[in-house]
Amino acid sequence: MAVWALGINHTTAPLDLRGRFAFAMDQIEPTLRGLRESLSRQPEAALISTCNRTEIYCAGDKPELEHTLDWLAHSGGVSPALLRSHSYTLENGHAARHAFRVASGLDSMVLGEPQILGQLKDAVRAAEAAGALGTTLSQLFQRSFAVAKEVRTSTEIGAHSISMAAAAVRLAGQLFEDLSDVRVLFVGAGEMIELCATHFAAKNPKQLAIANRTLERGEKLATRFGGEVMRLADLPDRLHEFDAVISCTASTLPIIGLGAVERALKRRKRRPMFMVDLAVPRDIEPEVKALEDIYLYTVDDLAGVVQTAQASRQAAVAQAEAIVDAGVQSFMHWVDQRGSVPLIQQLNAQADEWRAGEIVRARKLLAKGEDVDAVLEALSKGLTQKMLHGAMAELHAGDATARERASTAIQHFFLRKER
Repeated sequence: MAVWALGINHTTAPLDLRGRFAFAMDQIEPTLRGLRESLSRQPEAALISTCNRTEIYCAGDKPELEHTLDWLAHSGGVSPALLRSHSYTLENGHAARHAFRVASGLDSMVLGEPQILGQLKDAVRAAEAAGALGTTLSQLFQRSFAVAKEVRTSTEIGAHSISMAAAAVRLAGQLFEDLSDVRVLFVGAGEMIELCATHFAAKNPKQLAIANRTLERGEKLATRFGGEVMRLADLPDRLHEFDAVISCTASTLPIIGLGAVERALKRRKRRPMFMVDLAVPRDIEPEVKALEDIYLYTVDDLAGVVQTAQASRQAAVAQAEAIVDAGVQSFMHWVDQRGSVPLIQQLNAQADEWRAGEIVRARKLLAKGEDVDAVLEALSKGLTQKMLHGAMAELHAGDATARERASTAIQHFFLRKER
């Protein structure tokens, strides 16, 4: 059984290219079906898609990396050559190591961040629902979760983690003297917006609002943080009211355009606006960044902020990598053992056939009134002869090489004293 992985992340691909391969959770099932149908042997498959990475994991008889890459390139509307130049491909132990490092937060923009583990578990559930997860990938991901848990409980890898949300607050604090005088608008109502709202709410901003496509979820967040809720349709008319805008939706197209921001700046009489676009694909048109009095940051722009706390965590990385190494060795040992399963099944079936035959014979002898001890003796001898017949035949073979090979095997399997 082969395991392979293909992916792009924040270190290999620019934001706009990653945006082409961003899959919403409700797209994963049909996407996995399309992927598996495109490959010759319908392999096991799972798809992880976050703002920082899109990765495909597969398991099958033979690796089909090129076909997997061609399919992904086609789905994103780019050439295989372009995708290849920004992607990474991994097989077997290297693929397992990567999965374990991702789950543990060792491959994240924010070293040790815990959010990726939840996203990985969501991806596994989606693969299960699509019927795309088999024994091998199930083992891979369950072991990755176990490794991640050990890394978090045994090391200090996440002790000083600065999340994207905390980074956004830090940047806002550099622009505005007092965040308690700032009016903050959050666009979207997902997990990342909830995290950002939690961090900003702790600074007691002057106003906090949630704009969301569906009011129900927006109202829940707004109530929690003492803010107001608005519809996305009202955003262009009210954008000028806010000093800080943090957006993260699942929209496939920008929802805050250049024109809307220009009009908002005009009504604000050029007072500066702080904007953070955490969405992939983008929620805010990139041209907005060129406007005077606009301070726009994307997920990639936040990388420098979150890296500042990494130096204090480097001592824990080596310990975490050792845990990952042990997990990889254990998984690959399991994969290697899986190759022996058909032979083990054949051996068990043959032994059951011999046993059943001897039991039938013993019952017939007992029915005829034969002595029980004599029947048991015959049963044991019959089984022994059947089990040793192949070995004895090899020892009596005319070929000296065959006899030597048989002798070594017999000593190994039958004559070892230690068990």
